[in-house]
Amino acid sequence: MNLEAQNLFSLKGKTALLTGASGYLGRTLAEVLLQNGATLHALGRSEELEKRAQGWNDKYGAGSATVHRIDMYDRELLGATLDKIIERGPVHVLVNNAHELGANTGFNVPNGGLEGMTWDHWLRNLTGGIYWAALATQKVGEGMKAAGGGSIINIATMYALVAPSPLLYEDTAFMNPPGYSTSKAGLMAFTRYVASFWGPHNIRANSILPGPFPNTETASENAVRSGNDDFLQKLNNRTCLRRTGKAHELAGALLYLASDASSFVTGHGLVVDGGWTAI
Repeated sequence: MNLEAQNLFSLKGKTALLTGASGYLGRTLAEVLLQNGATLHALGRSEELEKRAQGWNDKYGAGSATVHRIDMYDRELLGATLDKIIERGPVHVLVNNAHELGANTGFNVPNGGLEGMTWDHWLRNLTGGIYWAALATQKVGEGMKAAGGGSIINIATMYALVAPSPLLYEDTAFMNPPGYSTSKAGLMAFTRYVASFWGPHNIRANSILPGPFPNTETASENAVRSGNDDFLQKLNNRTCLRRTGKAHELAGALLYLASDASSFVTGHGLVVDGGWTAI
């Protein structure tokens, strides 16, 4: 058995499907899959994703990345898009990363807390947190069975395990809504369910539970930096490493779960939080 890292962690010959590929973390997840040999189907709704795909294909070879621009709330279109992808051949690695993070799901708005969260907030969180992953899993499952196995990786959050601390948000404009934690805890339960029922088909299902990974590229996070440094400092102080995570620090977890390096790991939630949940 070849236990060299270049063999153990290789994704060569595998096809990966990544949702939420145009987001802050999604772009890095896409790079990890491509750099390690996978052929990628990238789902996202940003126009910029098509430009990125051109760069990926120039860098990793023509046809390495195929973009499917889609609003995933359009259930009919989402189902048809997934059907089109699996018609081209089996998906070996599925990464369910998409989740809307913004005012529509209750983030950083006055009514985003428990007292004011609306039906639409709840519905969008549960749709993005559970339904999208469930539909994608259902669609690719038969192909994985026929191919002799596969790896399903759900991107959850440490808040599937612990609650956000109210002290973080006191006297700030920021709020982490209850629908997000609830949906991601459900996603973790779904992960274990898939692992249990599809394990006999050599299909593994695991989750990555990121901790604080603030998007410093967005206007809101720039506001955090310039207008409310205290909030970022609170996040830093809450981890054992006294800092927040950088997108590339999810690369190892994703590659491990996507590759044969984790061939006997399933039903697991891999926490990448700088020690947030350790204390």
